[in-house]
Amino acid sequence: MLGQAVKSAQASGKLLSVTVPENTIERPQNPEHGDYATSLPLKLARVVGQPPLSIAREIVNFIPSSPELASVVAAPPGFINFKLSDKWLAGQVDDILTAGNKFGNIDIGKGSKVQVEFVSVNPTGPLHVGHGRGAVLGSCLSSVLAAAGYNVTREYYLNDTGNQIEAFKRSFFARYQQQFGREAEVPADGYHGAYLVDYAKEVAAREGKRFLEMPEPEALREIGKIGLDMVVSEIKTDLDRLGVSFDVWFSEQSLYDSGLARKVMAQLQKEGHLALKEGATWFISTALGEDKDNVVVRGDGSPTYFASDIAYHYNKFFERKFDRVINIWGADHQGHVSRMKAVIGALGIDSERLTVLICQMVSLKRGEETVRVSKRSGDIITLRELIDEVGADACRYFFAARSADSQMDFDLELAKEQSPENPVYYVQYGHARICSVLKHAKEKGISYEGGDVSLLVTAPELNLIRKMLLLPETVETAAKALEPHHMAYYALDLATVFHSFYDTTRVVTDDASLTKARLKLVAAGQVVLARTLHLMGMNAPESM
Repeated sequence: MLGQAVKSAQASGKLLSVTVPENTIERPQNPEHGDYATSLPLKLARVVGQPPLSIAREIVNFIPSSPELASVVAAPPGFINFKLSDKWLAGQVDDILTAGNKFGNIDIGKGSKVQVEFVSVNPTGPLHVGHGRGAVLGSCLSSVLAAAGYNVTREYYLNDTGNQIEAFKRSFFARYQQQFGREAEVPADGYHGAYLVDYAKEVAAREGKRFLEMPEPEALREIGKIGLDMVVSEIKTDLDRLGVSFDVWFSEQSLYDSGLARKVMAQLQKEGHLALKEGATWFISTALGEDKDNVVVRGDGSPTYFASDIAYHYNKFFERKFDRVINIWGADHQGHVSRMKAVIGALGIDSERLTVLICQMVSLKRGEETVRVSKRSGDIITLRELIDEVGADACRYFFAARSADSQMDFDLELAKEQSPENPVYYVQYGHARICSVLKHAKEKGISYEGGDVSLLVTAPELNLIRKMLLLPETVETAAKALEPHHMAYYALDLATVFHSFYDTTRVVTDDASLTKARLKLVAAGQVVLARTLHLMGMNAPESM
């Protein structure tokens, strides 16, 4: 409407015909100014040569009346403020109920194919707390992108080959041999966690000594596969408990078994991007603006994980034809981002199609005290221990509530509190309260069917509707910025407005018509709050 009004004012000669800056619509910080505002007249003033307030008034004159708007006002020094109609707002309650669990869906994605790759931890041990943060970030982001109209594939890249896997196999075989009194040491570069002892006991009890009777290379291969399968199974179990699922588990080894890794290296070689130096094969990153070149094949002929990543991204863009790829990596991969973008550019892919989100570290706290080691093992604190202590919903909310690029403190005591101080409890209690109101009405034989929403005219009622209508905007903001923490903020805001409504407004009253209208509003609130919680992968409890 604003853009059309500017064009009409220019066509009529009221405004000079100039290129119009982007007519950004914003929400004013002061709600008394209206529901929306624009500072476009201030941006136009210099090029048009008129006072901003005069420009604002001219534009307002060309904005037609509409059922959505109660008023459009030019305000000093050059703003245009829009106020939504109370009648239109009340009518949105019916629209929310009609949309049901699809409310909040938008279509900015137009079905384009997006892959979100996240977690992707080496299958050499249990997931720790930091991995949980990346898991929740990827899971929430995938849900938001799907709600925004993208065709999303959630993927775990299974690093099931390479030096670390070989070190894991040797470590596991050593622990297995120790079960039978053999002198066997875990390699210095191996894995020393207590979990391998537990795995080895289980395998020894189930398989007996048969791996001791094999040639060592064969034993390493067979027992190594069993160990990897055990770790992957544990990872899947932990992720399932966290409510995180994947469409694809992609094997790194498959890149070599299929010959794709060799094919991609040959292509880079042919196009002059590889060179032999110091007995190894290097990707010449410096020719593409990087500070240093990077090894892709070591002197002993073994590929680096960078080589695997090159082939993997070739598969993503050329073989599976994703329009966009989003990788969520840990803070230790920060230095890998620029060379990854450089190499996909060398393969002929627009580097803007690859986005890498770096997930920063997590510190666990009990009040003021930092928790550094596991009570059970004296080692790292696993994701499983965290879920056991605070629950999956608390994990998801707290991890989702901070932007990926910020370090975070996770307060274990706060996460367990059943009080308004705990945002998880406060938000979910809002949903439980809604369910309680609806249950009470049902027990009295009252239905909201046929309720007249035009009776919703008080400030608490209309404020709740205004807040509910922000869900599609929040989905759009989170999807465009790739920042699912906006969903957590919105959930808390929505719950706060509902609690305020609940505390000031009696829903079931002696007035039958007003009761039906308010029950409709509460039912719509349930739709929106449940939808928000589900987009975050959280439960919407009916009682607490």
